[in-house]
Amino acid sequence: MLETLTSQDSVELAVVERSGFIESRHAGAAVVLSPDGEVISQHGNADALILPRSSMKPLQAVACVTAGAALEGEQLAMSTASHTGTDRHVEVVREMLVAGGLTEDDLACPPSWPGDSDTRREMTRDHAEPSRIRMNCSGKHAAMLRACVATGWPTEGYLDPAHPLQVHIRETVERLTGAKVAHTAIDGCGAPVHAVTLVGLARSIHRIGTASDRSPFALHRVAGALVRAVRQNPWTIAGPEHQDTIAIERLGVFAKHGAEGVMAMVAPDGTTVALKMLDGNGRAAAIVAATLLARAGAVTEADVAALAADLPLVVHGGGVPVGTIRPGAGI
Repeated sequence: MLETLTSQDSVELAVVERSGFIESRHAGAAVVLSPDGEVISQHGNADALILPRSSMKPLQAVACVTAGAALEGEQLAMSTASHTGTDRHVEVVREMLVAGGLTEDDLACPPSWPGDSDTRREMTRDHAEPSRIRMNCSGKHAAMLRACVATGWPTEGYLDPAHPLQVHIRETVERLTGAKVAHTAIDGCGAPVHAVTLVGLARSIHRIGTASDRSPFALHRVAGALVRAVRQNPWTIAGPEHQDTIAIERLGVFAKHGAEGVMAMVAPDGTTVALKMLDGNGRAAAIVAATLLARAGAVTEADVAALAADLPLVVHGGGVPVGTIRPGAGI
């Protein structure tokens, strides 16, 4: 059976400090690429396979647009989002569906409560039910459906790995990572997710993050437009108080986390980080990625310190701060 990196492959990426005592450690692996796309540092086994989970969404979004989904601005940014299901997010996803002659019933992602607590409370007061459009991957699914409509592929069964859309997405993943997909699994939203190495994920996100929307190549133009749309609309990709949105707003990076402790981040100069927390906990992912960018000279230490102040990294005891979550000795 294929598997991800082991504890022997891992280094200490982050620690949790409480009252001067190291209470927990997050082990894993990370890789840093230069603005030219060369590996400049590895921490742990970056050649190990991982499931990128939602960190693969930028690749899937690029594939959907190159397949014909006509998306731009907020809708394009939403195609790569792990959104929190606010009314504002839902409005954009609904616009994506309506423009393709689609409805919420066409979505194949599971019904879900929104991740945003205020929205969830409002829905509870209104006796509303979980819905597919509130699911954090609904923007990705709407983009997939739009690609099917544009190309004439059936919308029924669009999540089947053998469906023409998913075949196209897999080919795009292989083109961007530069390697054949090692294994295909099913993500939490029901879509295929492809196992790649951590280095492969970094290379693909670097290619997307450094692409120009004026490129003569369609894939690069789409990737450049996607990154620009996310940087202009950071609220789309996650939501208030969530690390992707905060990192984009504070550092000007392109950031995309994935479930089970995955993070990919591209600085404005093209320096790229990809990491995987072995225990699957991503609470320190953004600060570790930003710290690695700072150590590569892509962002300033002062900016990373300001970012840390805005991220939910404070450890509390008795209602007062007693510690912090911070990068570990392995980086």
